[in-house]
Amino acid sequence: MTDVPVRLTAWVHGYVQGVGFRWWTRSRALALGLSGYARNLPDGRVEIVAEGPRSQCTTLLELLSGRGAPGWVENVVPRWSDAKGNLDGFVER
Repeated sequence: MTDVPVRLTAWVHGYVQGVGFRWWTRSRALALGLSGYARNLPDGRVEIVAEGPRSQCTTLLELLSGRGAPGWVENVVPRWSDAKGNLDGFVER
């Protein structure tokens, strides 16, 4: 069932800090109706946590890996888990 609420945690590797990647991710996530956040990590990755219907989270994951993302995405490592329901809106951290 594709509309079961899930939590997607994704670590984006590559040249993704200082290029508007978090803002771009926030814009896409809000358009998909997802809650969560995007934040820079000290090692240069961006961590994204998004909750919502599995189909919408899958779409976000595909966008993160796609050619339209700012910067240069080398790799995206996803982790799927049950939605916790404790996220409100989608923010840049």
